[in-house]
Amino acid sequence: MKVAVGSDHAGLSLKAEVIGHLQALGHEVHDVGTHGSESVDYPDFGRQVASMVADGGAERGVLVCGTGQGMAMAANKIPNVRAAVVSDTFSARMAMLHNDARVLCLGERVVGAGLALQLVDAWLGETFEGGRHARRVGKIEGAAPTG
Repeated sequence: MKVAVGSDHAGLSLKAEVIGHLQALGHEVHDVGTHGSESVDYPDFGRQVASMVADGGAERGVLVCGTGQGMAMAANKIPNVRAAVVSDTFSARMAMLHNDARVLCLGERVVGAGLALQLVDAWLGETFEGGRHARRVGKIEGAAPTG
């Protein structure tokens, strides 16, 4: 699977852990940055990863900042992208199963590397269920309500 990954300066260390883990699992990783510890603006990286997912350049995306919240807000501005901030494996699984959240957002200041890798695994291990969830996701995306 091709996974786009990005972070700001506050997520740099955890991003490196996630990239190493994804590569060890055999995934193709596209790192959009940042690559240094100088202060940068998280929306720039959130938009890049989310755009790659929306355009089909990556099947999924992982974003890391201090809390994950800012990255999620930026990524969710891209049409047809749903980004979820998670800090437990159940939420990670459900974000994909029920919400087709193809962008996972993590907070380096919230979760440690061990938990973060468990979250990535839980999320990657699921596929969108569709069915009644597709109707609900359609409503999120602004499709005409059905049923």
